[in-house]
Amino acid sequence: MQIGDYTIHSVQTGLFKLDGGAMFGVVPKNLWQKTNPSDDQNRIEMCTRALLLLSARKKILVDTGIGYKLSEKLNSIYAVDFSTYTLESGLKSFGLSRSDITDVILTHLHFDHAGGSTEYDESGKAVPAFENAVYHVQKKHFDWAVNPTDRDKASFFPENYVPLYESGRLAFTDGEQKFDDCITLCPLNGHTSHMQLVKVSDGDNTLLHLADLIPTAGHIPAPFIMGYDLFPLTTLDEKKKYLKEISDNNWTVVFEHDPHNECAKISFDGKNYLATEKSALNQ
Repeated sequence: MQIGDYTIHSVQTGLFKLDGGAMFGVVPKNLWQKTNPSDDQNRIEMCTRALLLLSARKKILVDTGIGYKLSEKLNSIYAVDFSTYTLESGLKSFGLSRSDITDVILTHLHFDHAGGSTEYDESGKAVPAFENAVYHVQKKHFDWAVNPTDRDKASFFPENYVPLYESGRLAFTDGEQKFDDCITLCPLNGHTSHMQLVKVSDGDNTLLHLADLIPTAGHIPAPFIMGYDLFPLTTLDEKKKYLKEISDNNWTVVFEHDPHNECAKISFDGKNYLATEKSALNQ
């Protein structure tokens, strides 16, 4: 897809699984399993899809996946799988390596979005994985991540982002703002404090990276809200706002965690919002 100066691709960085009940909150299993069937441990299939934006001046990655620093126990719990996809192989398919990335926009700092931002060096120290990149995150979200609540601290691993700050590689954003002429960063507060969506638009075409507002196509119905969300009623209001804007303006959306549905339009049939015109960026 081409929008303004940017050619936009998706990069699969790996597969994993999360508990279906946690992913759909109060929604009964007999409803959510129609779109997201679970395994014998009640886990649903997930992916960590990064967005790659290429222009003459910039090579931007949106989110970095889980990375390779999790313990064997956590890799087993989450069924982390790099046998088919890795971030490196995804970049290589476009003739790139991690050293080519100029900017990393992090929607938020949960381990499945920011884990690939750092790696362990030979001494076992966590260091930035993209040696030439500036990393961008909302300042208020970073402040939350370094002091999370008991409810959500299991989603934050300081080794994924504190080294970015300590190395001077972290640039803070503050509220909704233009990243450049085509990219706008839009903070939301339902899932976690100041997660930022990434909107790419040239006035004629718009692509919205949904992060964890709508992680899979199965989460399009407004009440289908994750149990992980800290403020579900805020998420509900945010979903209603963006679903209307997406539908009214014919935007394309990207699902970060849906291994089977990459992009879609979302339309309103008078009663429900539905995914239509499902497609892939790398065509």
